[in-house]
Amino acid sequence: MLNQQARSIDLIDETDQSRVNVYRLLARLLREPPDAPLMSILTQMTGDESELGQATVDLAKAAGTMSLADVRDEYNVLFIGLGRGIFTPFGSYYLTGFMHEKPLARLRNDMRPLNIARSDDVKDPEDHAAALMEMMAGLIDGSFGVAQPLSVQKTFFDSHVGSWTPHFFKDLEACSSARFFKPVGRIGRLFMAIEQGAFEM
Repeated sequence: MLNQQARSIDLIDETDQSRVNVYRLLARLLREPPDAPLMSILTQMTGDESELGQATVDLAKAAGTMSLADVRDEYNVLFIGLGRGIFTPFGSYYLTGFMHEKPLARLRNDMRPLNIARSDDVKDPEDHAAALMEMMAGLIDGSFGVAQPLSVQKTFFDSHVGSWTPHFFKDLEACSSARFFKPVGRIGRLFMAIEQGAFEM
């Protein structure tokens, strides 16, 4: 979804790599329905006794009991629909009720100095939840040229991620039409809270 620069791999610690992994998982699941290889990987995930760990277990169970077709149908109902799905996972829409509003313009302004750019083959605006998850992962691991310090990550998170995605993930978790994506929403909600708490320390 985003252009990433060729680079030498930045060495990041285990905690940051775990953060990157969750951001990239959320990005992949929100971008499009999972394919067979991803579903196989999801069924093998395990978790500890924490809320996030149990949400991960619930996602693994859903992946193991639902067919690819059922998950694809659920994704379409939630995010595509006939004209529009149940959810419109864009920052401008969540913050203003309309697409292509000031939150998107502010995001684009903040992307430029960080060398983040939308891929030419992507039609969705940059404030899609999946794109923002990818941006956060890239800021941590240096996918856009250089790993950014926590201060930059925090500013970007506060401005463009923490301002609305916790509400989106909470709504997704509570959606009666969501079965596979209910634990995705729970993982997102819990992880956003963990990120917010860590940035405030």
